[in-house]
Amino acid sequence: MKKLVVATGNENKLKEILEYLQEFNLELALKPPELDVEETGKTFMENAILKASQIAKTVKQWAIADDSGLMVDALNGQPGIFSSRYGTTDHDRITRLLRELDGETNRNAQFVCAVAIANPDGEIMIKTEGICRGEILTQVIGDNGFGYDPIFFVPEIQQTFAQMSPLLKGKISHRGKAFANLTPLLKSFDFTC
Repeated sequence: MKKLVVATGNENKLKEILEYLQEFNLELALKPPELDVEETGKTFMENAILKASQIAKTVKQWAIADDSGLMVDALNGQPGIFSSRYGTTDHDRITRLLRELDGETNRNAQFVCAVAIANPDGEIMIKTEGICRGEILTQVIGDNGFGYDPIFFVPEIQQTFAQMSPLLKGKISHRGKAFANLTPLLKSFDFTC
């Protein structure tokens, strides 16, 4: 079984990634807690590559990293790579975003997820991305999920991420699409190279 270090300290993210990769014979492990990678990239992909590469080189094992966030059209792509730093709590982040969009008619937005896998030398061997388009509501709807999920509405489904079942969200979300794009690449990949 090939071991893959996940460039996160978040056990929930580890479980989520394990769900996406369950068909593969992979053992996933959290990065060591003392290892922190500064996200200095200007895009989600740059940050995913940075995290995967640095963790892989440091632990001398294969590593996988993702970086994701919300990009709002009317805010020129903000909060973007700063999505998790747009406030100190989910409530703060949502409140700030809704305040910044107050009176704005263009509510179009997208969630983006970038995924990168690096070999033990830190060389990026696989990278992919997933995007889910939607709209920002004017109020919170739904109790599931986290982050911006209660205000991110997907017109095709007629629900916010926070109203969706985890199974449905997993299929149509940006992370779900990124890992769906990753699956065929992993099927033909040899981890011994």
